[in-house]
Amino acid sequence: MNDASFEDGKETPLNLKALEADDLPVIAALVQDAVFPATEMRWQPRLRRFAILLNRFRWEDRAAAERSGRPFERVQAVLCFDDVLKVASNGLDPRDGDVVLSLLSLGWEPGEDGTGRLTLILAGDGAIALDVECLDVTLRDVTRPYMAPSRRAPDHPDQPEID
Repeated sequence: MNDASFEDGKETPLNLKALEADDLPVIAALVQDAVFPATEMRWQPRLRRFAILLNRFRWEDRAAAERSGRPFERVQAVLCFDDVLKVASNGLDPRDGDVVLSLLSLGWEPGEDGTGRLTLILAGDGAIALDVECLDVTLRDVTRPYMAPSRRAPDHPDQPEID
């Protein structure tokens, strides 16, 4: 039996769930460098849900695109956090519709009895903190992939390459 690889995903839309801390790095890697207008964030306190409609780079397709010489792709996806008790932000105005945000990473700090804090780190020193009753994160692609407008893969020259 072989482990799954990124190439196994091909054109299949992602639909992933993180219920444990060990699951979160997979989702974090797939949403790294996702971009979205500030107006595409929704906090629904009565449902205890925070969601973002974002345009994520298809990291799972990067190697195949490089091998074939075709353009890199993005896809619209919903990143949803359930069982959210409180939302706080720093360094951004969610009402500013002209601002396009870039998600750099997701962090998790466990609390007592399954509670904790998820932190969404944004480019430009912005951050969103979600206090949660438990870890419940969903990433679901909602459109077909489209050519990345820049036609390039995101680049992080200060980070070491991972093989």
